[in-house]
Amino acid sequence: MIIKSADSKDPEIAVLERLLDEAPAEKRALIQEHLRTLRAGVKAEQGAQYLIDFTYRPSDRFVVLHDLRLHDGERVAQIDHLLIHRTLHAFVLESKHFNAGIKITPEREFLQWNSYQRRYEGIPSPIEQNARHLCVVEHVFRELNLPSRMGIRLRPVFQSFVLVSNNARIIRPQGVNTDEVIKVDALARTISQAFDKLSVSDTIGHLARIVSEEALRGIGQQLLARHQPIAINYPAKFGMTQPPRPSTVARPTSNPIQTDDAADPPSCRRCRSTQLVVQHGRYGYYFKCGDCDGNTPITVECGHAGHHERIRKVKQKFFRDCADCGTSRLFFVNPTEETI
Repeated sequence: MIIKSADSKDPEIAVLERLLDEAPAEKRALIQEHLRTLRAGVKAEQGAQYLIDFTYRPSDRFVVLHDLRLHDGERVAQIDHLLIHRTLHAFVLESKHFNAGIKITPEREFLQWNSYQRRYEGIPSPIEQNARHLCVVEHVFRELNLPSRMGIRLRPVFQSFVLVSNNARIIRPQGVNTDEVIKVDALARTISQAFDKLSVSDTIGHLARIVSEEALRGIGQQLLARHQPIAINYPAKFGMTQPPRPSTVARPTSNPIQTDDAADPPSCRRCRSTQLVVQHGRYGYYFKCGDCDGNTPITVECGHAGHHERIRKVKQKFFRDCADCGTSRLFFVNPTEETI
């Protein structure tokens, strides 16, 4: 069962794209690199999420949480994927996107091929990164309300894996165990093998920890309640004191129907013109500029983590609807011949 899907990164990408349009030449390379990294990470996480959901969504033996950000005091862990079995065997998964594959040295260091400079370059070890995440997860679990047996609180078992895309090449060192690094499509088989390899005593321990589907769901909901998404101030991050004007950034509201009269009018990301119309294309609704003929993506969010607003068209009017909040907000009206 799926408890949490990944939070949308579209608002972050939209802000970075607008910043890129406004940035001076000396800052563009940094913003472009951040955009590239963000998009690569999203691609890796989405690919892994699809296969994980395909396998475990129908199962009542697992709960799944994607894109879970947990705090343990001053320590923070951004968990790409967390799977918890009814035996309280938890799998902490880190997704990585490597265009040209990776090479692992005998010292378990990670190298990535640089196609431009034609050489390998060192990168932070995702194994060590996920090990740090695992420490945070273990401490957070100690604060959860877990089931008990004969007055003894059950203790979960944790295991870490690094997921790479199916088309990535993995060069492994001989004689060194790197079983923690697997391809995404091998995950279900690897998890099954993890249970098969249990010793007799470990198997007995696992069976003693079996919890009900309701209890398993409750653990997932407790973790979801501890999710603390981060909002990055990208203008400040890149030293741009004036943030770009958001065209469709939502404000949380308790009113069932509102308009965006108080919001800044949307503008073209290329020429900043406000002579826009909403059109629909292959990837959904977008603004078309009447001055430069440029396209500007429309990104909507109600301001609540895990909520997903949708655009609804009624003749020339466009509404932002959030089913989770129960709100509907008029945010744009296409000009008609009478108003041009």
